Amino acid sequence: MTLTRRTALASPFVLALLPGRRAFAQASDWKPTGTVRIVVPSTPAGTTDIMARLLAAYLQPLWGQSVIVDNKAGAGGIIGTQDVLRAAPDGHTILMGNIGPQAIAYTLVKNVPYRPDDLLPVSNMIFGPNALVVNPDVPAHNVAEFVAYARANPGKLNFGTPGIGQTPHVAGLWFNQLAGVTTQPVHYRGSGPAATDLFSGKIQFIFDALVNALGPTQSGLERMLAVTGAERYPLLPDVPTMKESAPEFADMVMGSWVGVFLRKGTPAPIVARLNADIKSLLEAPDSRDRFLKLGGLPAYGTPTQFAQFVKDETDKYADIIKKAGLQGSAD
Repeated sequence: MTLTRRTALASPFVLALLPGRRAFAQASDWKPTGTVRIVVPSTPAGTTDIMARLLAAYLQPLWGQSVIVDNKAGAGGIIGTQDVLRAAPDGHTILMGNIGPQAIAYTLVKNVPYRPDDLLPVSNMIFGPNALVVNPDVPAHNVAEFVAYARANPGKLNFGTPGIGQTPHVAGLWFNQLAGVTTQPVHYRGSGPAATDLFSGKIQFIFDALVNALGPTQSGLERMLAVTGAERYPLLPDVPTMKESAPEFADMVMGSWVGVFLRKGTPAPIVARLNADIKSLLEAPDSRDRFLKLGGLPAYGTPTQFAQFVKDETDKYADIIKKAGLQGSAD
């Protein structure tokens, strides 16, 4: 499969992900009385935006009201999150949050103007693992060999990131901590420039989003050693997980995720209705196969389950960032 992120964003593909408009039993009879906004705290065309547009198109016929996507980018997702927190807690403003502003930012960013309990987690939507990829000239064909190579060359290996605090950056930091090695992050303005330097050998490895790594791996521009999910990715059954690759990485399960939040104080029937409709979307027959092509899997959870997941993620990344000495390093 050679689907790229750009291809995945094509409108026919997005529309194809929508399940049939069949009736589902709802946990609540609540419906909005006016236009609903789904706020995306990032620019258009990323996974968070895709998930918001899928959900909007799915909810609109179910709810009988216009459901629009409103991109409010800036400050690593903080501006969009604040926009939702200024709205009334009446179900007409929804946050399509993600791992950045809803987990990593609490430790990485100084003076985040909101706290986790200002938001009500409703459900996760998608979880996408990262892939450890190396330049083909790196003399390692599995994780154990790569760790040995890094230990034999302390401070000489560089890994690319799409920016400070992004998931590939934190993954590289965690790799250093677990393996007891010293490799250096090189920050770029996005994953594309980082991949270009990986192909040319200017950097040696990246923990890239899986959807970005598929094509270059298949074309021989990079070598994939492992994925960071809890299990092997269904489309890549021969690629091991980090946790099964070496004892040091038994706990290394991580990746990007996108989920739905409402403002604190939103009544329970609204939370229940939105959660039930997300469940219907994610359990539709085509959703799993379509999400695989986006580099992830549907990740439904009850509000309680998603709240625990977000807390665990926040705690996990706080520990990594503090050990790396980066607490409060981003504005």
